[in-house]
Amino acid sequence: MRVLESIDLKKNKNEFFFSAPGRTELAGNHTDHNGGLALVMSINLKSEAYVKIRNDNMVYFKSENFPLYVVDLNNTDVIEEEKGTTASLIRGMAFSIKKRGGHVGGFEASVKSSVLPGSGLSSSASIEILIGRIFNKLFNNDEFSQVDLAIIGREAENVFFGKPCGLMDQLACSFDDIIKIDFKNPEQPVITPIKEKIKDFGYNIVIVDTKGSHANLTDDYKSIPEEMMEVASFFGQKVLGMVEPEIFFDSINEVRKSLNNDRAVLRAVHFFEENKRVIDMVNSLMSGNFSSYLSIVKNCGKSSSEYLQNLFSIKNYHSQGLGLGLSLTDIFLNGEGASRIHGGGFAGTIQTYVPLDKTDSYVEYMNTVFGAKSCYIV
Repeated sequence: MRVLESIDLKKNKNEFFFSAPGRTELAGNHTDHNGGLALVMSINLKSEAYVKIRNDNMVYFKSENFPLYVVDLNNTDVIEEEKGTTASLIRGMAFSIKKRGGHVGGFEASVKSSVLPGSGLSSSASIEILIGRIFNKLFNNDEFSQVDLAIIGREAENVFFGKPCGLMDQLACSFDDIIKIDFKNPEQPVITPIKEKIKDFGYNIVIVDTKGSHANLTDDYKSIPEEMMEVASFFGQKVLGMVEPEIFFDSINEVRKSLNNDRAVLRAVHFFEENKRVIDMVNSLMSGNFSSYLSIVKNCGKSSSEYLQNLFSIKNYHSQGLGLGLSLTDIFLNGEGASRIHGGGFAGTIQTYVPLDKTDSYVEYMNTVFGAKSCYIV
């Protein structure tokens, strides 16, 4: 069977079509890894593939602007030199599916993705869910649920790709909707679909890439879940989701003395208050009170900046693209809409709610500051 050497999404009768969206986080900044709540939305940017089944266990995966990845599924062990590549995700997804009693097989995939890497819109999770949907449909009669595919994707990214992450991104890409997620039991997250659409309220969500470098930020990212877990351990728990907020707030003085780390305490404050904001935002959406929703979004951004403290890295305080983007957005919107840190923070993207009639001029303005194609209307 011919390998698909070029990217051509013209469908042939012997090919199958698959897609998986990217995602944007509406609320729940750094809550998933500690058993909290999150509100997320799949987006119109997506990964798409035309696929042919092979009669062997070989996968040929060709994505635009990336090399051809060839993976022999007879070997589903972790390969160190493969980490950080799409090949590792394919191999890891296959391993996790087989571990659960599922089946895998060879295929050829010609792939296009508008979820650009480094855009903060979960390009890796989108590809993971795309691969999972291919295996699920072609070899497992869709026996794996949306939650199953998300967990399988996270395992592939953690173990085979070599990147620590929670489960939020994969779930958002798997459900094709706005969903509230309760991570109290991370292996059985509770999903609540939300039918309301942001655009119906007269706003676009614009993701602005401030083009900051993510290099050397691993320690910054790791410090957030680790410090939250330090607070949880004071109460004899592994994660903050197992600690009652009232008990935490009543014990702050003792926690401060024990940990000698006020930043950890502040990050715990963010965690508990962010969980409340997720619930309030869902209620605002469902009741049609979008002005209340936007007010809560602003509080989410304030909490991330001041309490979670992922606006910039203290190791590189000269680079503050996120803060610059947020400040210029506030000036442009002049009281309308809202903006917040988007995703992991420290560098990367902000999320902005912009009135429909001001979106084009906002995008043009941001592009003059951060460079062409800095904005994604999702």
